[in-house]
Amino acid sequence: MKIKDIDLGPYPVCLAPMEDVTDPAFRLMCKRFGADLVYTEFISSDALIRSVEKTLRKLHINDEERPVAIQIYGKDTETMVEAAKMVEEANPDILDLNFGCPVKRVARKGAGAGMLQHVPKMLEMTGAVVKAVNLPVTVKTRLGWDDEHRIIVDLAERLQDCGIAALTVHGRTRAQMYRGEADWTWISKVKENPRLYIPVIGNGDIATPQRARECFDRYNVDAIMIGRASFGRPWIFKEVKHFLQTGEELPSLSFEWRLDVLRQEIAESVDLLGERRGILHVRRHLAASPLFKGIPNFRDTRIKMLRAETVDELFAVLDDVNRQSPDLLKTDAI
Repeated sequence: MKIKDIDLGPYPVCLAPMEDVTDPAFRLMCKRFGADLVYTEFISSDALIRSVEKTLRKLHINDEERPVAIQIYGKDTETMVEAAKMVEEANPDILDLNFGCPVKRVARKGAGAGMLQHVPKMLEMTGAVVKAVNLPVTVKTRLGWDDEHRIIVDLAERLQDCGIAALTVHGRTRAQMYRGEADWTWISKVKENPRLYIPVIGNGDIATPQRARECFDRYNVDAIMIGRASFGRPWIFKEVKHFLQTGEELPSLSFEWRLDVLRQEIAESVDLLGERRGILHVRRHLAASPLFKGIPNFRDTRIKMLRAETVDELFAVLDDVNRQSPDLLKTDAI
């Protein structure tokens, strides 16, 4: 599958853009485990053009993580165009426009999924950004604002007419937020439109290699995107890619191996952000990791993870987990 001249190979698996998750350290780790395309955290166009330091840091990318997409959002066309030009100077491979974020602080202001209530403005903004930069411009959005307004099939064609190079569709409406199940039948309807020729990337509820395979085979998407299932589990890309390539499950990854990956994630987060910010960033990943599912009385340990303030404290918690976990957990894969 190609996005303009960027060849992602057969059955591409992408890391979704996620706020406070997909920083450079996590992107690089997912890339090493097989992610074909990674996305930055979403970036406010308003904050970018005001040169907010925290926001400017999100533009930092490494050659090792290519191909990489930088994602921006906003509600004003001129601001988005100016921000897009700043993104181009950071030299990503792709510029992605976020028309899908459902959180109130974004959508209620008319940005992110809020644009689904203002389609003419969305199209105006998309066309203006496409004309302003030489990068491939892509869009990530949802099925519609709510069940009564599932507009994605027509919207996809109109976005294509604006010049975008690919479209990612999350199989929920904005009203659903992240509740219920993603409806991939609507993603399939987008792909089946005979007038649509750009690649379609499907997103929503892919948490196993088998489900990844099904999404390619049943819904005919060009690529898939994994988001929340990567929390505390960056090796999911290794599992998925192996299954897609061989049709077989990856041999069991030991508990100790996966625990070492989480230790590495801690170390790389701290190297990137410093100890205080790095710990704040990564400890939520650890607390959400499915690696610890099934461990008896894990609640107290999870609280310790969320309260840890130093690398030593966090490593000590993981050491205790390793000592106390049942032998069964140490041999079974997730």
